[in-house]
Formats: sequence, structure tokens, C-alpha cells
Amino acid sequence: MRFEHESLAQRVCFASGAAAARVRAEVERLGASRVMVIAAPAEAELAQTVTADLPVVLLWDEVVMHVPVEVAERARAAAAEHRADLLLSVGGGSTTGLAKAVALTCGLPIVAVPTTYAGSEATSVWGLTEQAHKTTGVDARVLPRCVVYDATLTVSLPVPMSVASGLNALAHCVDAMWGPRVDPVDQALAGEGIRALAAGLPAVVADPAGLPGREQTLYGTYLSAVAFSSAGSGLHHKICHVLGGMYDLPHAQTHAVVLPYVLAFNAPAAPQAEQRIAAAFGAGSAIDGLEGLRRDVDAPKALRDYGLKETEADDAVQAVLDVVPDGNPRPVTAEDVQRLLRAAWRGADPRTMTAGVTDDSTTTAR
Repeated sequence: MRFEHESLAQRVCFASGAAAARVRAEVERLGASRVMVIAAPAEAELAQTVTADLPVVLLWDEVVMHVPVEVAERARAAAAEHRADLLLSVGGGSTTGLAKAVALTCGLPIVAVPTTYAGSEATSVWGLTEQAHKTTGVDARVLPRCVVYDATLTVSLPVPMSVASGLNALAHCVDAMWGPRVDPVDQALAGEGIRALAAGLPAVVADPAGLPGREQTLYGTYLSAVAFSSAGSGLHHKICHVLGGMYDLPHAQTHAVVLPYVLAFNAPAAPQAEQRIAAAFGAGSAIDGLEGLRRDVDAPKALRDYGLKETEADDAVQAVLDVVPDGNPRPVTAEDVQRLLRAAWRGADPRTMTAGVTDDSTTTAR
């Protein structure tokens, strides 16, 4: 066995019901006295609760999905104008992503308080969108110094959004199983992440106000992000970044829809990874485990439900081909991408990807 694994330097605090106290302690530990809070209007009340005792100099609420460059530039200018010495993000992936965009150019430390299961808070990956093209990169400056996970802050997240966001986290786990830099540590983290998410998401659906399911889902989210950050972005994330950048599709729902098609496509060419995924689900096969979970939580089913046109799916084929990661378990052709995107657009049975055939008469998977 030979591999190299680099762990990220980050402090992680799980503290259900104690976010404000933990955040205050972390801000003091970092010696900050001029905090810029980044929170979308929908999270304004949560942000006020979390930051009540902090030396806040600016509350920034212009948060846009996929982090457009012009939004990032305005936030960067505001941070400089107010001489901020720490960024505190309270919200989902778009909020964390904006904080990262600011830190990328100024190096300010970030304390992240997630309110969804996006996972961006535990990675050194940044993303910016300009002229319908999403660019991503890796930089140590954007990794939050500390993450405070408080499951009570996710209780207000509606069940459908919780499901989509949690499946986005699960996509991190699946991609990490065969990412370009994957190692056995990544796979161990991803496997435990799948197990936790598969247990947590149905519990969230059954009892949205209960903390046990929310806590398991946050735990799985963290593991998924750490594994993904180390293993690197696989085919699934490349596809979703192309679709999100080109057509401004909702981030979590796009991941939730596309995931089973990429899993079914890659699994036959990666039998060991497929077995680990299946075992994490407690299922006979990886795709059976994922489809069972998706059925139990009423997962998003088709890209057309989120505004994508069939012709747009075809138009994205070349853009996806241009970013297929090195070392994908299976060679990827234009025909493969077109078939995958069309199946995801329709909500067809993902097992058609395993067989390598297309059947336009396939009924929507339930």
C-alpha cells in the first residue's frame, strides 16, 4: 500500500444549541475585533442570534448562487473599506462560497456556521461564475479556520431543501471514492459519510424538528466534504458545475438529480469502490442503495423540473467533455455525456447508464 494523504488544518466544533457561545470563543481565539458577517436575507435572524455579542463592523447580505464575480468584487471592496479582520459566514454553500471568494484575495480568516448540508465549509475549494462559466480552484486561504456545526440552526431548513442539500453531501462521498487524488483515507471517510447521511436524511424527513437526524446529517456532511477536498472533484461535480454555471440551475437539486446517473455510469468500472458504497448503504449494490434512499426521502427526480430544456442538455455536452477529470474509472465520450444528461433531464431509470443503452420510453424513476 502506497499513498500520500494531507489533512487540512481546521478546527471543527459540534455544538447543538450553542452556536453563539462557540462562535464568540472562536472569534476571541483568533484575536479578531472587526468582524464582517456574511448572511443572506433569509438567514438574517439566525445571523443576528449567532453574532449578538461580536464586534461586527458590517453585515453583508448580497449572496447569490454560484458566486458571480461581480458580487465577489463588491464584497471584497466592502471588506477592505470597513477594515474587516475576520469573515463570519452564516448560511449555506453560496454564503460560504462568497466568504471564500473574499478570503481568496485578501487572506482574511473565515469562521463558518453552516445552516445547510452543502459541505463547502470543510473544503479548500472555491468557485466563481463569470459569463455563464463556473471556474473552481483549490487554495489554502479559503479554508475556514473554524467550523461551528449547530444542528438547531438547520431545523428551519424545509424538508425538500434538506433532502436536496443532504444528497449534495452524499455526492461528495461518491465522487471521493474515485476522485483524481483518492486514497484509502478518503474512501474510509466517504464510506462513513454515506452511512451517516443514509441514516440521517430519512430521520430528518420523519421528524423535521428532531435533532438526531439533523446531527447525523451534519456529521455525514462534514466527513463528505473532508473526503472530497482531499480526493478532488470527480465527474459528477464537473457535470454539475457546468450545468450550474451555464444555466443557473439550483445547486443542491442539480446534484441530487445527477448523482445516480454518474454512479450508475462509473460503478461497473470501479468494483471495489462500488462495493464500499453498497456496504455503506447496507444494500446489495451501490445503485440499489442510493435509489432506495432517494425513494425514501422523495428526492428530486429530473433536471427538467428545475428549468433545464432538453436542447440545453445537449448544448452542455462539449463543455462537460472539456472538464472530465483525469483517472475517471470509465472513459467518457460525447455520446456517454449526451445519454447521461438526457436521462437526468427526463428522470429516467439510472440503471440505463449501467447497461449503456438508451430507452426513451423509460418511465420516470420513483
